[in-house]
Amino acid sequence: MVEKIRILLGEDDLPSKWYNLVSDLGEKLPPMLNPASNEPIGVKELSTLFPEECARQEFETEAYIDIPEEVRSHYLRFGRPTPLYRARRLEEKLKTPARIYLKREDLSPTGSHKVNTAIAQAYYASKEGTSILTTETGAGQWGSALSLACSMTGIRCMVYMVRVSYMQKPYRKYVMMLYGAKVVPSPSSETKVGRKFLKENPDHPGSLGIAISEAIETAVTRDDAKYSLGSVLNFVLLHQTIIGLEALAQFEKADVKPDIMIGCVGGGSNFAGFTFPAIGKMLRGKLDGVRFIAVEPEACPSMTRGEYRYDFGDTAETTPLLKMFTLGHNFVPPPIHAGGLRYHGAAPLVSLLKRSGIVKSITYRQEDIFNAGRVLAETEGLIPAPETCHALAAAIDYALKCKEKDESLNIVLNYSGHGLLDLHGYSEILKLS
Repeated sequence: MVEKIRILLGEDDLPSKWYNLVSDLGEKLPPMLNPASNEPIGVKELSTLFPEECARQEFETEAYIDIPEEVRSHYLRFGRPTPLYRARRLEEKLKTPARIYLKREDLSPTGSHKVNTAIAQAYYASKEGTSILTTETGAGQWGSALSLACSMTGIRCMVYMVRVSYMQKPYRKYVMMLYGAKVVPSPSSETKVGRKFLKENPDHPGSLGIAISEAIETAVTRDDAKYSLGSVLNFVLLHQTIIGLEALAQFEKADVKPDIMIGCVGGGSNFAGFTFPAIGKMLRGKLDGVRFIAVEPEACPSMTRGEYRYDFGDTAETTPLLKMFTLGHNFVPPPIHAGGLRYHGAAPLVSLLKRSGIVKSITYRQEDIFNAGRVLAETEGLIPAPETCHALAAAIDYALKCKEKDESLNIVLNYSGHGLLDLHGYSEILKLS
């Protein structure tokens, strides 16, 4: 009998609702503040920037939010439900009694989890008559996902891509362009804030904070545009819970209780989407003994060494103030290859969980995460994105600790994206040529 490698769900098992962690929090999430008045803002203020339905979802307190049928149809088209994959050859390589599972979010057309919220945001924008969505992207996974979503819903897309990633990852911008998006390296000459940073440093490497500022400036100066965000805010994390809801169903189907759940964190969307349904179950007293591990780059450790305070979400100070772990909105991280994790802060909801002790954060060096990626490639044939390699490195270390202690734990990581467009990074760090 062939051993079971993949735990699969059928199309009929696709969740029909997203899960909202706010409903199960034991404390109130600190409000988003207007930086001019320090007063809380609401749906009306936020809907000047985002599609109105997204703004409404940001403040929603109901436990479950209906997924529109058109969005569910796109989820099926883009490969949902995704498999839960047992990495047996990796276990054998490590000689560990631990069981390692990967939630395969790399199987979407753009190769990452980002399309889960991209298609929802583009759907709501199209229903409200928006003609163009502006956004930022680091490594390009989010920009690719939104470009695809816009092409599916008849909206134009403009992407400000962090300059260092624009240069390091040229094939990502070609993917976006094939989907019809306009892609601009940030900082750019297209906006006032971009011209300011280019004047100070013509070779500025850029940052997600600057790219956000440019995308927002473009959106608010056009009558036909709205801004779209790939992480950090509650409505984005909400859309990503499709991942964790599927995972819970797969755990039940396979009679597996997770002991350790791991995800990489930049802004926090893939980690939140993967872990929030399980955290909610734990808060309701229906799951116990699970450790939730958020993994960051050593070069950009916002949760691990940042301060928990109010800060801007962008460099030009155009966003509302958010209560989060932050390195400061002027922080410009080194040009590491994990471009999607080069953000100065972490999502307010993820930050609150870290502060309360429910989530633990750890960091890894760039060299170590690429070596982890090499191990997975050699054992399972999978080449993870540099961002995903952070979660993988932690999973390997926990599996080796299980070997030392002879513990048979279930270690589950969100395999948030593939690295087939990140081979330059592998080559440079691992000296492949």
